[in-house]
Amino acid sequence: MLSHWGVRQQILVVDDEPEAVELVEFNLKQAGFSVVSAADGAEALKKARAARPSLIILDVMLPEVDGLEVCKMLRRDPTTATIPIIMLTAKAAEIDRVLGLELGADDYVTKPFSPRELVLRVKKLLQRGHAQVNAAQNFKFGELLIDAPRHLVTLRGKAIELTATEFKLLTILAQRRGRVQSRD
Repeated sequence: MLSHWGVRQQILVVDDEPEAVELVEFNLKQAGFSVVSAADGAEALKKARAARPSLIILDVMLPEVDGLEVCKMLRRDPTTATIPIIMLTAKAAEIDRVLGLELGADDYVTKPFSPRELVLRVKKLLQRGHAQVNAAQNFKFGELLIDAPRHLVTLRGKAIELTATEFKLLTILAQRRGRVQSRD
């Protein structure tokens, strides 16, 4: 599937079960996506930072660094903080889904799953992200520049490192300039 820039969108599939990766990869490629995979949490973090995929499908039960921890680390890193994440797991309990969503996952799919449904969820998340990118703007306040689409903040031309939460808060305040905001 092509992005709004005419480039094939890349999906990172993270699962330690080769059969699951193969099934998801086949269906995503049939839908027109480019796919890269990782078999454990450390490899997933490395590939997410290097490849900057359009979306990540992340299994919870991974060797070494589990999927929940990977999700948390991806959300803390400004270079990967905005990449949509779909958690994929055999754990169907409500507490597991809630925890995954609280840690920053955008969606949660339990195994066994319908490959067609998963592809539809991927497409919906990417469409939502595309709409958000189109709505994003650049903001300038004196010598402070916020480049929302590129997730970059500069002051007097020098880049400022911000966490994902700090960047989101700064962007919201810039978008709602002059209005009082609630703590929420």
